[in-house]
Amino acid sequence: MAEEKYRKYRTGQGVPVEGEYICQSGKRAKLNIRDNFPVCPLSNKETTWTHE
Repeated sequence: MAEEKYRKYRTGQGVPVEGEYICQSGKRAKLNIRDNFPVCPLSNKETTWTHE
């Protein structure tokens, strides 16, 4: 599970582990395991996310 903290996920991918994620713009989102990674809450465009 430690590698999950450093892995980057893209908009549209499935969330592998429930928790807080941070997008490229620095915005945080609490995501559940059944969610897909959303667009950036700031720009409304595709982004990458990392696990908090």
